Amino acid sequence: MKLLSTKTLSSNIKDHLTKIGTSVVEHPLIEIHPLHLTNHKIQSMLIFTSQNAVRLANKNNALKNKIIGKKSFCVGQKTRKLLEKFGFKVIQMRENANDLAHFLVEKYNKNSFSFFCGRKRRYEIESLFKKNNITIEIHELYDTLFINKKFKSHFDGIIFFSPSAVLSFFENNKWPKDSHGFCIGKSTAETLKKYTTNFSEAKHPNEDQLFQTIINYFSKHYVKK
Repeated sequence: MKLLSTKTLSSNIKDHLTKIGTSVVEHPLIEIHPLHLTNHKIQSMLIFTSQNAVRLANKNNALKNKIIGKKSFCVGQKTRKLLEKFGFKVIQMRENANDLAHFLVEKYNKNSFSFFCGRKRRYEIESLFKKNNITIEIHELYDTLFINKKFKSHFDGIIFFSPSAVLSFFENNKWPKDSHGFCIGKSTAETLKKYTTNFSEAKHPNEDQLFQTIINYFSKHYVKK
């Protein structure tokens, strides 16, 4: 059983995959390029949808001094843990941006927000806020660059961790016959669905659930050749 991971895996999931007899090729398809912060107008509440935004916000000392202590909202458990590591108080975490946007519109529609994000992103939060006349300042901290790679080998499964990785893959590749995709979350799955229906989505967006999804699929469908 041969898998392609479109980002470098944690040692934990890599060890698990090796133990069940898989061969894993890791080839990151995106890289993060920090951007110069141009919008310095900080609102009373903060939104983070990625760990990259958290790390870059905390590397900028001038910015960190302005935002530390403010109420924060985020997408993903790892993003939450990283925010708390840096001393931020996380009021609410949701598993995807759409759920977070609806929560904020329902519970915090009288407040104003600063959204720390990448240049390439989904627009659920901004669109919903605009419809509900909620103030939101966008702070683009990084750009996501595609890494060009054409794969000649066949893989039984291909693992995706972000919509950007999906888009990068299809810049130079078509969906391979008899390959099955594995997506860590809803947004990634929605992007892959534009190219193939042959994929599975983890029940929750974390590596443990992603690993279980891979195990469940191959235990039912994979025949060793």
